[in-house]
Amino acid sequence: MTPESNFEALGLNLPPAPKPLGVYKPYLIVDNRWVYVSGHGTIQDDGSLIIGRVGADLDVEEGKLAARQVGLAILSTLKTNLGSLNRIKRVIKVLGMVNATTDFERHPYVINGCSELFAKVWGEENGIGVRSAVGMGTLPDNIPVEIEAMFELEEN
Repeated sequence: MTPESNFEALGLNLPPAPKPLGVYKPYLIVDNRWVYVSGHGTIQDDGSLIIGRVGADLDVEEGKLAARQVGLAILSTLKTNLGSLNRIKRVIKVLGMVNATTDFERHPYVINGCSELFAKVWGEENGIGVRSAVGMGTLPDNIPVEIEAMFELEEN
């Protein structure tokens, strides 16, 4: 099984790869070994964003689905720019930020939406890296989740 075939088996769609909304690169390859992916938001298949604050506008399950959608946006950036998810050897690091109310405490559960997706694409050994999941007072455009990640490329 390859990452591409694993993704296909999930029956999910990739949204359009998001374009930068500021002065940054959506991804950067360093030393032909590492791929850094900038913070991605909750872009959907139609280009719209999932909006709202977890704990107020969205419940924890809706937040987790929003994090999965961010994971799909990251996969879209990788596939669009690398040509195939098979070029990625493993997930190294995930930083998940949750736009949540001050009393919300389940940030790691929300970010599991992305982490579980990556584990299904690359398998548990290569799809689970180190991770942080933190709460934020606000995120751009009032999106509920933003995630950035680092990956290791397959050797050529």
